[in-house]
Amino acid sequence: MMKSMHNTHNTQQAGIPGYLIFMLALTAGMAVASLYYCQPLLALLGNDFHLNSATVGTLPTLTQAGYALGLLLLIPLGDKFDRRRVILIKGLALAAALAFTAVSPGLAPLLLASFIVGITATMAQDVIPAAAAMTDSSQRGRIVGQVMTGLLTGILLSRVISGFIGEWFGWRSVYLAAAASMLLVTILLWRALPRFTPSSTLSVGQLYRSLFSLLVKYPSLQKAALAQGLLNAAFSAFWTTLALMLFQSFHLGSSAAGLFGLAGAVGALTAPLFGKAADHFGPQRMTRIGALLTSVSFLLMLAAGSWIHSSWYLPILAILTVSFDMGVQMCLISHQTIIYNTAPQAMSRANAILLAGVFIGMTSGSFVASQLFGLWGWQAVIAFATLSSTLALLLRLLPERRTISYDNVM
Repeated sequence: MMKSMHNTHNTQQAGIPGYLIFMLALTAGMAVASLYYCQPLLALLGNDFHLNSATVGTLPTLTQAGYALGLLLLIPLGDKFDRRRVILIKGLALAAALAFTAVSPGLAPLLLASFIVGITATMAQDVIPAAAAMTDSSQRGRIVGQVMTGLLTGILLSRVISGFIGEWFGWRSVYLAAAASMLLVTILLWRALPRFTPSSTLSVGQLYRSLFSLLVKYPSLQKAALAQGLLNAAFSAFWTTLALMLFQSFHLGSSAAGLFGLAGAVGALTAPLFGKAADHFGPQRMTRIGALLTSVSFLLMLAAGSWIHSSWYLPILAILTVSFDMGVQMCLISHQTIIYNTAPQAMSRANAILLAGVFIGMTSGSFVASQLFGLWGWQAVIAFATLSSTLALLLRLLPERRTISYDNVM
């Protein structure tokens, strides 16, 4: 106990070493990338297992559903147990789940493997509260932004890497490489990550029950979870169906879908700037700017739909991909800054609530987009994304409500 307190205290006072920030960012990026490897591979998976677009769309849906479940069941444990131990156990489990995906012989095992990958990939959301816990509130937005750069780059570059490897070496090679990489980074974390003193004395049962107490007590947490969920529903709708649209409308393979991740990665590089801006201008204002940027980007994408078979459409789509990704990321970093400063004694649980909202939104967005694409095509997906992001903007424009007095949330 004393050793844990000593390590955490000194890290916070002296600032997080650069190599540790890099390791945390790398870990978050590699873990969350596991959720998105399948998206550029959907056409390959559909051909391999003889599936239609609606059925193959259940793969990212199940992965995101597992992630949402893992957020609610596993992330709160970071307040109860040493975060280092939680992160290391999940890293080993995720490496095993990725290997299981690579050797899946049929659709049923593949669906099960996808669900397990989603659950274990939640280690990415243990890393961010760990970084926040080692930082004081005046610098928290900046440090969270730096770690989020790794996470967001992992989301976006996962499609580039997956699309390229999948087209040249097959989809199973993607998951074999991911499993080996995840095992390596877990070993490196074992050497680099300090121990953490648990912030809660509640029992495990009380810890889970306190999630409701936190949600009731902090209206800002309610708004953050709902608004970010709406934004990520739009985000997921776009990325779930992009590969199918490019294949059907432009006869492009999985590597072309993956290259769109490069366009989105431009936005990820600005994540530290968003964190600094949240510290300087206030995270509430930054959420409104980010939601506005996202909704306008999708609206312009919808307007450009009449050019869908034109050579101009793909460059326009790439530019708007950068802008909407920037908007979603700006909101996510600002929302995380809001909740960590609102409930510093319950960072893991507050993060679990926020990210559960995010990935419930992503699961819904993925499912709705798959159905809309099968029935009415790409423009229907973009119309849904426009509506969802606009609702998030309207929600962020509502005035803030007062925190409600509520006991037993420690």
